[in-house]
Amino acid sequence: MVTVAEPQSVPSVHRAPRVRHLGPNWYAPVMGTAVLGSAGVALPVRGPGWRDLFEGAWALSLIMLVALLTARTLHWAHHRDQARTHLLDPAVAPFYGCLSMALLSVGGGALTAGRDLLGTGTAVALDTALFTAGTAVGLAAAVTVPYLMAVRHRVQPAQATPVWLLPLVAPMVSAALGPLLVPRLPPGPPRETLLLACFALFGLSLCATLLMLPLVFARLVTAGPLPLALTPTLFLVLGPLGQSTTAVGRIADAAPGVVPAPYDRGLGVLAVLYGVPVMGFALLWLALATAHVVRARRRGMGFAMTWWAFTFPVGTCVTGALVLARRTGLAVYDGLAVGLYAVLAVAWSAAATGTVRGLLSGELLAAPRPAPAAPRPGTARTRSGAAR
Repeated sequence: MVTVAEPQSVPSVHRAPRVRHLGPNWYAPVMGTAVLGSAGVALPVRGPGWRDLFEGAWALSLIMLVALLTARTLHWAHHRDQARTHLLDPAVAPFYGCLSMALLSVGGGALTAGRDLLGTGTAVALDTALFTAGTAVGLAAAVTVPYLMAVRHRVQPAQATPVWLLPLVAPMVSAALGPLLVPRLPPGPPRETLLLACFALFGLSLCATLLMLPLVFARLVTAGPLPLALTPTLFLVLGPLGQSTTAVGRIADAAPGVVPAPYDRGLGVLAVLYGVPVMGFALLWLALATAHVVRARRRGMGFAMTWWAFTFPVGTCVTGALVLARRTGLAVYDGLAVGLYAVLAVAWSAAATGTVRGLLSGELLAAPRPAPAAPRPGTARTRSGAAR
């Protein structure tokens, strides 16, 4: 009698090994690429072939989103232990807000940059699906991540970084992109409900950001500069600033005929009274963050996935400046939008180049390196001083 050995099942950890360490931070390139296209089509400057470039950037973001959703599905299917580790890691869990923003930014771009490629009907259907999914994920992240920070993560004030803002900004992206769908709904209560829901999301995200931002700034001025690899995340603060300016402006644009007077006119006034000072603070923070990045670069800051923080937040400031240009009629805001878009394009090129190189070398998908050993007590002060 011949005994046939039964085939042994492959351990889950050995399946799809390339995606084992693929974290939620990988949605940031999708966001940065989508805003490159959607912000570009709104610029007041036109040139031959520019529309095609912006449409191409959005199409690339759609391809990236599909590929990344597939890879992350494999990650959760075969590496649930690692996925759970990410969720319970205070440095990684906030990046789950990026999933929401990636869905929303690609969906919103379908109606702005991708409409000619897809056709209006397909663009509306795609945006509706991604907006619904992105808003649901964003609200879940805005509740779940702060809850985990309170009961499981055990974070200290000195650990505060702008990354903590990510799950809180996601509902603001919904508030900024939801008004694009308002004209697609039947007149009456459906339109008013969606518009006021976007205004509620604006308030939700704004209040949560105002609670968290002081912790980030206090950590910066009391504990010193961020580690070199995390320094680019200072640009994340621009996200809620530019996105909230964009949100209130687009809500005001959609308000006439949707909400009763005088609220429609009041929202228009709010768009300027809120947007102008907030954009002023955004420029102040941009200068401060740039100074920190220059300092970090001089001290040897190399490429990391945090470089994608240079893209989407700056893109939100582009759209915020365009809202103010339309509302005030001042050419200075058009010029500001063009200048910020130039920064966005350079930042995207640098981040994309570094990411492609890291993927080809395998470094970006490799297991994290073990943390260096703690310095000897006698040298801790000297090393701390040298790092700064």
